[in-house]
Amino acid sequence: MQNVLALKRDEDGVQRVRLIVARARAAQEVFAQASQETVDLAVTAAGWALMEPERNRALAEQAVRDTGLGTVDHKVAKNHRKTLGLLRDLQGARSVGILRDDAEAGVTEIARPVGVVAAITPSTHPVATPINYIINALKTRNAVILAPSPKGVGVCASLLRYVHDELAKVGLPADLAQMLPPPASKAVTMELMHRADLVLATGSQSNVRAAYSSGTPALGVGLGNVTAIVSPNADFPVAAARIAASKTFDHATSCSAENSLVVIGEAWLPLLAALTAEGGVLATPDEKWRLEATMFPSGKLSPTVVAISAPRLAQLAGLDRDGYATCRFIMAQQKPSHVGPLHPLSGEKLAPVLTLYHVADFDAAVAQVHALYDYQGKGHSVGVHGASPEEILRLGLELPVSRVIVDQVHSTAVSGSFDNGLPFSMAMGCGTWGGNGFSDNLTFRHLLNITRIVRPTPPRKPRVEDIFDDYWGRYGR
Repeated sequence: MQNVLALKRDEDGVQRVRLIVARARAAQEVFAQASQETVDLAVTAAGWALMEPERNRALAEQAVRDTGLGTVDHKVAKNHRKTLGLLRDLQGARSVGILRDDAEAGVTEIARPVGVVAAITPSTHPVATPINYIINALKTRNAVILAPSPKGVGVCASLLRYVHDELAKVGLPADLAQMLPPPASKAVTMELMHRADLVLATGSQSNVRAAYSSGTPALGVGLGNVTAIVSPNADFPVAAARIAASKTFDHATSCSAENSLVVIGEAWLPLLAALTAEGGVLATPDEKWRLEATMFPSGKLSPTVVAISAPRLAQLAGLDRDGYATCRFIMAQQKPSHVGPLHPLSGEKLAPVLTLYHVADFDAAVAQVHALYDYQGKGHSVGVHGASPEEILRLGLELPVSRVIVDQVHSTAVSGSFDNGLPFSMAMGCGTWGGNGFSDNLTFRHLLNITRIVRPTPPRKPRVEDIFDDYWGRYGR
């Protein structure tokens, strides 16, 4: 009987999806004719829907209340900073009409929308990610349909109400930004992805795999398991403050927060002292095993420990030594060989826990990061503190990462910051290393089709000798 009822709900849900997509497509077809001025008004309207301070705080409070993840003040700051940064990036950017006209090459590039975008959004960022996708979709004259996580349904609906109110002010229809009505089963979500023109998938790797198997072009992100290297030349108090700020922000909801530190040689003791001064507590071997058993009771991360405070996590693990009741994060030392499924603390944790590895030199640090990313996190990013320019370049040349974050608060810097050159984004591609088709921070340009008008130019055909003369000189014909 339960199976019959579930099937009936799925059938009803599929019918609702078809109606939602039809409304989105009708609204988008009209919006596709909008001018750049109208598009930019829509972007600003959607941005203000969240940026208005009272609404931002109300949504942050609802997000924490509904999901049980993170902290209100940090979500307020995240919503504000990420949205303001995105609006800055989009200000003045062309997304309508001619993007580039290269007379010498005879090529004119024209921006075209993709149509209806399906956006799968996570419970860890139930406001910041949806508004990012809405704004980018509007910038590119697309319609967007959000598929929030079950815990994020309520706050996503509240956000959309604010967005619809602001869009109405500029004369645009609410159907440009919609969401799946609950309950959204796997069958319903798959129907949405199948009927959309493009899928954006963030959150769990099962979401990403489902998007890739939907039959619709998809942009998914890889698994996070960020590691940071700390050199003996680092400014230890400054590095520790950055690491602590990154790891504890919003109770480590971000996949861009450090999960491991690889500490080189003589940096070990001063860094450990600096991290302790920032509110870290180093677990004893016995405490580490209890922590691991609590966080990974069956070898997989328990949802009960995701994005909770360090004192609460310590309480769940039965860690009652002095310091745990007021700590900001917990540290657990591992041997360099302790990497992989038998050592789950070497993987992504989404909790205020830092795994520490002590290695002899920079060569060993690079090897350690390789080992960690061969287990989890390949393609995402690596942090480094106190390294030389040559060492930093080496990380970019040798490690399977899309970003090397130098002397910064990693979880902030990797997704765009006001003091670095990365674009603001809530989705970081991890390249083929992470099973993704892109290695950039996702921006509005990923939501565009580009038509190229190609005109004839004077021939630029080389002689065969121009290509092969050097080769022939070295190796003969």
